[in-house]
Amino acid sequence: AQKAWQAPAEAYVLLQRQTWVQTMLTQRSSIMPEQVAQTLEQKGIKLVASEEEHYPFLLAELSDSPPLLYYKGQLQPRAETIAIVGSRKATAYGKAAAVQLGRETVSEGLVVVSGMARGIDAAAHKGALEGHGTTWAFLGCGVDVVYPPEYQHLAQAILEQGALLSEYTPGTPPEANNFPVRNRLISGAARGVVVVEAAEKSGALITVDFALEQGREVFAVPGPIFSPLSRGTHDLIKQGATLITGVRDILGEVRRQAPSLFPAFSEGNDTPAQQKIIALLSDVPAHIDRIIDESALAPEDIALTLMELELQNRIIQLPGQHFVLAR
Repeated sequence: AQKAWQAPAEAYVLLQRQTWVQTMLTQRSSIMPEQVAQTLEQKGIKLVASEEEHYPFLLAELSDSPPLLYYKGQLQPRAETIAIVGSRKATAYGKAAAVQLGRETVSEGLVVVSGMARGIDAAAHKGALEGHGTTWAFLGCGVDVVYPPEYQHLAQAILEQGALLSEYTPGTPPEANNFPVRNRLISGAARGVVVVEAAEKSGALITVDFALEQGREVFAVPGPIFSPLSRGTHDLIKQGATLITGVRDILGEVRRQAPSLFPAFSEGNDTPAQQKIIALLSDVPAHIDRIIDESALAPEDIALTLMELELQNRIIQLPGQHFVLAR
């Protein structure tokens, strides 16, 4: 990069028709990279390129990932992430659901990604913070610009437990056209996108479109049938999005895409009791009496093993002491 920046104009003769070359040659006379670096350092802003180790690895897979990301806070580039998005004009139900999902998601060691917008985004960040987990906010402005302006405290809290990120240079104002473009980063940096509330024409659905193009999973939270903000999520469910009521509905998909995250859950590490019970369970609920009869294990061993598997999120207990595999 240093050689390219310092190369004489004639070195670019074969590329002179490229717009970026003309821009660089015009502007580099007035730009001092050392001064830019000093300014960023003074503002606590860090810069990472898409080929570097600290760049979020899921985002780096995209063909249109930003060549440079500005960020404040701390990045965990190899972290597994889930995006939680939704309406800015969220209902009390939607905000409560987003807070709960944010809290549950970080409790499983995942990072919550969103856009720090009013409504669902802010609620998801707050849930992650309440759960003492990590959350990332992708902004439609520079990372040194807080928008909405009333979220100064939220932005500071995110910095303490995560990061603010943007592809826009510091000082860029929150222009309307920036936000739909920004949405591709929210979905691209995550394994899947959870839509909590969305009207039929919602910005959250733009994020869903990006997620589908990027090969990400889409999850939707059902809402009241009378609420206009449920129409978008219900349409997603009708079209094949996974209906979720909690983070356990998401974990199976994350585990399928990244099994190396859960080495402790591999069959090779299972106890004999765990192996027997896993072999007996399926997607069809099995009552504990049947498990006792067919496993030939002592009831106290079964109770302990079921609790272990449930804590590992490998099985789910349904009402009436029925159990199924957590898929």
